[in-house]
Amino acid sequence: MQLNLYRLWIFMTVVEEGGFSAAATKLYLSQPSVSNQVRQLEQSLRTTLIDRSGARVRLTPEGEVLLEYARRVFLLADEAVTAIRQVSGLQSGTLVAGGSTTVGTYLLPPLLAAFRERHPGIEVGIFTGNAEQVEKRLLDGEIGVAVLAGTPRAPQLDGEPILQDRVVLITPPDHPLAGERAVEPDRLADERFLLREPGSSTRAVQEEALAAWGLTGVSQNEVWGPETIKQAVASGLGISLVSEHCIEAELAGRRLAVLPVVPEPNPRPIVVAHRRDRLLGPAEQEFIKLLKATDAWPAPAHAPLRAVR
Repeated sequence: MQLNLYRLWIFMTVVEEGGFSAAATKLYLSQPSVSNQVRQLEQSLRTTLIDRSGARVRLTPEGEVLLEYARRVFLLADEAVTAIRQVSGLQSGTLVAGGSTTVGTYLLPPLLAAFRERHPGIEVGIFTGNAEQVEKRLLDGEIGVAVLAGTPRAPQLDGEPILQDRVVLITPPDHPLAGERAVEPDRLADERFLLREPGSSTRAVQEEALAAWGLTGVSQNEVWGPETIKQAVASGLGISLVSEHCIEAELAGRRLAVLPVVPEPNPRPIVVAHRRDRLLGPAEQEFIKLLKATDAWPAPAHAPLRAVR
C-alpha cells in the first residue's frame, strides 16, 4: 500500500481549515476535487478518515492517527528544505516568529525590524497569541522560534531566558490609592480584578500574585489581551496586573497609574523557545542569536529591566 502525499496534504488542509470548502479555497481547487481526493485516500487506506455527518468535519480515530503522522511527514519535508537553505545562507527565505501577546506586541516588532535591516532578503512575519496558542504552533511545526513571557510548559520545547519582565498593578489615575508610596494588599480586598484569559502566561502571574497577597477571593472578571485590559482599567471597570512594557504611553499620558503594592509580584523570564527536535533554518538561527544578544528591553524610565545572565 502506497500513501499518496498529494492526497495526504489535501486531507491535512481540510482538517486544518475546518472543512472542504475552506480547503478548496486555500488550495485553489474545486470543492468536488478536494472531496474526491480525500475519498480516494480513504479508499486506498480502506477506512473512513473524516466523519461528514455534521456541519464541520470531524476526524475518526483513524483520521486522528493519520493527521499526527501527516504533520510529522510534512515537518520533515520542511526540515529537508531548511537543510538545503543552510548551504545558501541568508540571501533569501522567510522568518515567522511567534510571540505571546505582550512580547509579540511590544518586543518582537522592533527586533524583527532590526533583523530585516541586517538581512533584507529575508521576509519576516509575526504570529501573536497567548502562550498556549504560541506553544501549539511551535509543537505543530507551523513556526520554528518564539518568544514567550514565562517558561514553556510543553516538554518538547527548549527555552532560554533572555530578559526579565516586571508585572505591575494598574488603576485609573484618579483611584483613591494612586500616588501612595506603598500599598498593603489588604487595602485591595474590595477591588474588582481584571484577569487575562486562561492559557495566558500573564494570567498565571496574576493568579500567583493574588495568592501571595491573600486576595484569591476578590471579585474577578476575565478580559482578553493587554490592550482591552488597559482600556477597561482606564474606563473604571476594575484594576489589573500587566507587564510594565505595555503601559508606557498610558503612564506618560496620565491615562493610567501604577500602585506600588508590597510585596511586588515576582518578575517572570522572557524566554526564546523552539522545538528541541526541529532543525532550525539559517534565518531562525540568526534571529535567535539576535535575541540572545538583546540585553535591554526598552522600559519605563523609573524601572529599567535587567538581562538574565
